[in-house]
Amino acid sequence: MSDAPAVVKCLVWDLDNTLWQGTLLEDGEVVLPPEIHRLIVELDDRGILQSVASKNDHDHAWQRLTALGVADYFVLPQIGWHAKSQSVKEIADQLNFALSAIAFIDDQPAERAEVAYHHPEVRCYDAAEVLALAGRPEFSPAVTSDARRRREMYQAGFRRTAERESFSGPDEEFLRSLELVMEIKRADENDLTRVEELTLRTSQMNATGVHYSDADLRALLADPAHEVLTVTLTDRLGPHGAVGVLLLNCHERVWHLKLLATSCRVVSFGAGSVLLNWLIDAAARAGVHVAADFRQTDRNRMMEIAYRFAGFTGDTCDCLAVLPAGGDRAGIEFRHLVAEARPAPTTMRVIAPRLGR
Repeated sequence: MSDAPAVVKCLVWDLDNTLWQGTLLEDGEVVLPPEIHRLIVELDDRGILQSVASKNDHDHAWQRLTALGVADYFVLPQIGWHAKSQSVKEIADQLNFALSAIAFIDDQPAERAEVAYHHPEVRCYDAAEVLALAGRPEFSPAVTSDARRRREMYQAGFRRTAERESFSGPDEEFLRSLELVMEIKRADENDLTRVEELTLRTSQMNATGVHYSDADLRALLADPAHEVLTVTLTDRLGPHGAVGVLLLNCHERVWHLKLLATSCRVVSFGAGSVLLNWLIDAAARAGVHVAADFRQTDRNRMMEIAYRFAGFTGDTCDCLAVLPAGGDRAGIEFRHLVAEARPAPTTMRVIAPRLGR
């Protein structure tokens, strides 16, 4: 097991004499040091979200952050007169992050102690340490293209949630109003880090729970019998990022779906169902059956239901004779389907390559 500390997913800033120099309500003018500005941009580029827990007048402080050109870098700011432990908890809850993924920085020992007392999992830093943060391992995650857009994706998600809550019509109408576009493409070497991450981090919508390492994925990319496909989703409010991966071994009579994994973030958009129906329709056009690997885990009941709704069964078929059995497939079963044409989705547009060799 690695001894490296868990990566911080969100840094929560105090403002007065921490993010900026000066006390806003006493001094009137405050200054953002250029090295702090650079740190904010650097952490954002690494995919670490940033927020604010400050005891200040909200409008006054937010106007100052805006004037300093950094307001857009902060999500879910908590600026008011409540306890900072309450602010930190509110931020973690709204982001759906564990408190252990949150860091807090403040120049006041009493404020750090108050947060640490109520939430010992939160990592607290003295403002005097601020310029050393970027060099610490907990602020040095693997940086993917999605990581660089993480704040943008979260901000789009907040707007999406607000629109959904205020929408009065059927859910299908709301999904159509988003102008969703799913893009399925063949992976290249630039995608491997995110593909590996998806095989590790997805659980509820992961058909086997098998981890494919970077070396495994490179071998599959080099094998002409395999398709490694990535899935991204966007809509008029912004990107959802990479949300799925398919590993497919194409035989003459049957396509072997070795892994289907999608992010839980897009379950409510019907992404898994759209993806399966696209694959089944492509298989029907190619005149082949589909056999999907499935291994039940304590988390992926949702994936079993998705396969069943798409028409997969546990029935045997002589096409399965060409597929591997035994060995390292312990616990993995086939779900089989005779592919037939499927209608295009009504809630999103799909852009995809033509499969079949």
